[in-house]
Amino acid sequence: MKLPVAAACLAVVAGIGVAFAQPALAQSAPLALASHRAVYDLKLASTRGKASMQAVRGRILYDFSGSACEGYALQFRQVSELDSGEGKVVVSDLRATSWEDGTAKRLRFHSQNFFDDNLRDAVDGEAERGQGGLAVQLTEPAEKKLDFKTDLVFPTEHVRRIIAAAKEGKTLLQLAVYDGSDTGEKLYDTLSVIGKAISPDGAKPEDATAKEKAFAGMTRWPVTISYFDRAVAQKSGEQQPVYAITFELFENGVSRALVLDYGDFVLNGEMTSIELKDAKPCK
Repeated sequence: MKLPVAAACLAVVAGIGVAFAQPALAQSAPLALASHRAVYDLKLASTRGKASMQAVRGRILYDFSGSACEGYALQFRQVSELDSGEGKVVVSDLRATSWEDGTAKRLRFHSQNFFDDNLRDAVDGEAERGQGGLAVQLTEPAEKKLDFKTDLVFPTEHVRRIIAAAKEGKTLLQLAVYDGSDTGEKLYDTLSVIGKAISPDGAKPEDATAKEKAFAGMTRWPVTISYFDRAVAQKSGEQQPVYAITFELFENGVSRALVLDYGDFVLNGEMTSIELKDAKPCK
């Protein structure tokens, strides 16, 4: 059980009129994203269909730092206890690190997925964007080179694009995203729906952000991102999302009030801790 690492980044991330081939944000000053360390407690919200999940509890640790000049580093961990009601609890443990340069041209990524302390899969590699598409060099799960002849964005760039679109009053964003998740060979087409801005005087959060003065005067937006497996869509023509994540996104890139939709069941994620960290300003 895991969302793609891009979703884990919580957008962790352009709208109508933004084409896939348009350059990222390189032509204008990049949006400043806050370096921060956040903890989210997870619990089961609902199940669907014949899903037998009886209880889920877990935690996400999200540690993000950097700037447009030095690049952005992410340390992410999601641990979940899954109770199917059959007398056995399975522990899922996803650990991921990544670094994305400030111009959104290069991405380094590494992830490990454990079940009951047993390593199920691991991915390691790096990707570089060029005019012709995306070149990927994998070292795990096996040595492999991949070339994607399409325009893609990386996770941190995705966040910046969403915030930029929200500030412009746009409500929809369609982008193809690469984050190195699964075997490092998947591409996700994403659809982001951006809701009406919540002003600083609007509904007051009651989670950890309420204790940080920095958020008191900050606008935020409700966002839902649906992830579609491009390979599945091309093969079958189906357009059902594989995953979806809903959250409130502050203009500095911090996310709260998570809802993780895995299809068969849905988890809520409440921010229980937030630490804003100092970042070195760009010269």
